[in-house]
Parts: sequence; structure tokens; C-alpha cells
Amino acid sequence: MTRQKHLVHFPPSRWRSLGISVLALMLTACAVGPDYQRPAIDVGDTYKEMDRAQPMDGAQMNSGWVRAQPADSLMPGNWWTLFNDPVLSGLMATLQTANLDIAQAEAQYRQAQALLQSTRSGLFPTLGSSASATRSGSGGGTAGGGDFGDGSFSPGSRVGNQYSVSGNVSWEPDVWGRVRRSVEASQAGLEASAADVAATRLSMQSTLAQTYFRLRVMDAEQRLLAQTVQAYERSLQMTQNRYEAGVAAQADVEVSRTQLENTRTQLLALDWQRAQLEHAIAVLTGQAPSSFTLDSTTRAAAVPTIPVALPSQLLQRRPDVAAAERRTAEANARIGVAQAAWFPDLTLSAQAGFRSGQWAQWLTAPASFWSLGPALALTIFDGGAREAQLQEARAGYDAQAAAYRQTVLTALREVEDYLVQLHVLGQEQVTQGRALAAARASLRLTQNQFEAGLIDYLSVVQVETTALSTERAALSLTADRLVASVQLIAALGGGWQQPVPESAAQP
Repeated sequence: MTRQKHLVHFPPSRWRSLGISVLALMLTACAVGPDYQRPAIDVGDTYKEMDRAQPMDGAQMNSGWVRAQPADSLMPGNWWTLFNDPVLSGLMATLQTANLDIAQAEAQYRQAQALLQSTRSGLFPTLGSSASATRSGSGGGTAGGGDFGDGSFSPGSRVGNQYSVSGNVSWEPDVWGRVRRSVEASQAGLEASAADVAATRLSMQSTLAQTYFRLRVMDAEQRLLAQTVQAYERSLQMTQNRYEAGVAAQADVEVSRTQLENTRTQLLALDWQRAQLEHAIAVLTGQAPSSFTLDSTTRAAAVPTIPVALPSQLLQRRPDVAAAERRTAEANARIGVAQAAWFPDLTLSAQAGFRSGQWAQWLTAPASFWSLGPALALTIFDGGAREAQLQEARAGYDAQAAAYRQTVLTALREVEDYLVQLHVLGQEQVTQGRALAAARASLRLTQNQFEAGLIDYLSVVQVETTALSTERAALSLTADRLVASVQLIAALGGGWQQPVPESAAQP
């Protein structure tokens, strides 16, 4: 009895139905894992320190900031132009292109772009090709057998050639959304990286502005001390003349000399402090300190009026808050990637080509071959690895959500801190101005009394020391207000689009 092998042939309609079913499955499949919802957090309706803008003795103390109006736009470009300082604007322009921290952040952003493109490639088929030529053999063959040199061999020979060329295509349909969740995570990571670039740029801009204003106030302090040294030199000369005339004691001369040398020492100390600030500006602008010099100037910067928007708008303006929120979305998508590992992987593959033992028959129809078919792969047991990865992804999301909420709270705290600081500094500057006026008047009266011979020089020295200390305290408050205004702008996310009119600036 002869057994015949029967091949089962599916009609074309059956193949079409199968293909349509597979396609429908892929189109209707949903991505596993939770859909992202931004973590909720209570930011309040307004800032507490906004209520501090109350008049004091008939004067408005909080002119450094005002409540933003609905018509005010958000997120400007060049917020530092509000200070109306062309030198600062020039340094900022150099910072944008030469700062190495910004360059590093931008390079990391390009890395995130490449990672997203690599992840998206998982949505598409993979095409490949191969070609090979082999000669193989085994044993010694039988008597009379041998290779004829043309790829053929005698019946007893075990030596032969094999030539093949083929192409293949493989595609893993994203049935369970593993690739889509990966793309979602990479997209969120890219957006977080873009926010990191903005946060780094804002941080560098803020640092540059603060350093620049402290250097400019130090220039004013150097001029003050230089003028004071000249005045003390004249006082020493006058005291020596009075001593030689017998109307002053030797002690007055020594006190005057001590006062002069102490002031010279203070002036010298400002030299290295200013040099260090200048070096810091050089590094921020991507230059070697040895090749950078910032000349002194008598130009005084003004504190601009800063419109403060609602706390809810802070979430849209702060790049560090945006980066933390996007990383929370990325962590949420990673949960879906981990969950997709529990489901089987479907792979569709096809291969076709030619294979022959002789060159002459290589590309002929009898030498062709092909294969086509799906494959399912499912991990049955992995010792708890997939469950551990899922728990890790969920814990990572919880950690990132907490980090996001902490970033928001920190942003709100910084705004509140700088609001109250700027307000109190305004109050201090008013009272310090009164103290400065009184110290100058007292010094003028004391010098007149000394020249008239009514008091000794020691009384003059005490008043001069007080006046100088008051002058330096007033300059320090000016620096603190400028720095606090820059810090508030940075805390608000970098400013606004519509510039404040010059008439609104604090003189």
C-alpha cells in the first residue's frame, strides 16, 4: 500500500479573511497601562506676600512689583532689557552662544531627540538581506568518486558548494502598545529635556545678572572709598598743620592717620572682590578670565516694576516645573511598557531568495525558496522578573510625582520669599535714605565745629566713620534690591512678553 501525502491548500479568500482579522486586531488593540493625568496639587488662589503692598508713612514701599493684569502676557524673551543697561544686554547676547552649561544642556536635548527617533523605529518593519557562498565536505568519499571542479561531484564524494542570496522582512505589530508607550515616554523625556535647556539658560542668565549688578555696586563703593581716602588725606594734612601750629595734639594726628590707613585697606579689599566677580562673568560668557575685562562705569541700574501673575500660571512659566511634570508623564508611560511584557509578542516575518550548488542554476526558478508566517512568543516563567519591573515602574512614577509636587511647592516658596524680600528691602531703603541724609548733615555740622575749634578731632572721626558706614550700607541695599528683583524674575519663570514702560521703573 502506498501512502500519499496530501497538502492542505487554503483558498485565497481564506488568506484574505485571516489578514483582515489580524489587521483589525492590530488597529483595535489598546495600549496597556494607565493613561497619564497630571498630579493634582493645591497652589492657592494668590500669593500671601502680595498683601504686603501697603503704604507706609504715605509712601508706597513695594514699587518693585505689582499685581499682573489679565492683559499682561507671559514668558518674554529678553527680560534683562528692563534694566536698560546696554553692557548687560551685550553680555547676555554672548552668554546665549558661548556659555558651556547651556551648550551641554542643548547637547543632551539632541540626545533625547535621537532616543525618540530610535524608539519610533520600533513601529516599522525591519528589512534585511544576506548573501553567502560556502564550500563544505565530509569524509574521504568512495573509490572513483571525486570533485570535477564545476560544483558537481561524483556519487561517492561528500564535498560541495552552496550559493545563496535572500531578503527578509520582519515586523512586530504593537498589539499591546509596548512601543507606543515607549514612544510616549521618549516624547515626554524630550519635552523634559527641552525644559531643562530653558531652565539652564534662565539660571545662567539670572546668575550673570546678579553677578553683574553686584560688580556695578562694588564700582560705586570703590568710588566712594576713593573719595573718602582723598578727604581723609586732606584731614590728615590739616591736622598735621594744626599740630605744627600748636593747636592740635599728637594724638589727633595719629588718629587721623589710623583712619586714613584703615580706609585704604578697605579700598584694597574691594580690588580682589571685584576681580573675582569679573572672573565669574568671564566664565559665564565662555571666556578665559585672562582675556576678559569689564571697565568701571558710573551708570546706575534701576529696579524695574515686576508684574506678578497668579500661582496657577507659575506652572506654565517655570521651566523646572515643566521638566518635572514631563518626567512624571514619562514615568507613567514606563508602567505601560512594563505591563506589556506580560502579553505575548506577535512577529510577522517573510523571507525569499535563491539557493543552489551551482552558479549556472543560481538564479533559476527551481533554486528559489521562500517562507512566510507569524510567530507568537510568551514567557511562561521568569522568576518574578516582570512583576519586579512593573513594581519598579510604579514606584518610579510615585517618586517622580512626589518630585513634581515638591518642585511646585519650592517654586511657590521662592516667589513668596522674593516678594517679601523685595518689599522689606524697599522699606529698608527708605529708612536707610533718612539715616544717610542725617549722617551727611551730622558730618557737615561736626566738620564746621572742628574747624571753628569747638571740638577735638576724635569727635570728627567718630562722625566720619558713622557716615561712611551709612553710605556703604545704602549701596549694599541697592545691590540687594537689584539682585532680589532678578531672583524674583527667575522665580516667576523668566519674566513676561510686554515690557514695563520706563516711567514705571523705580529710580
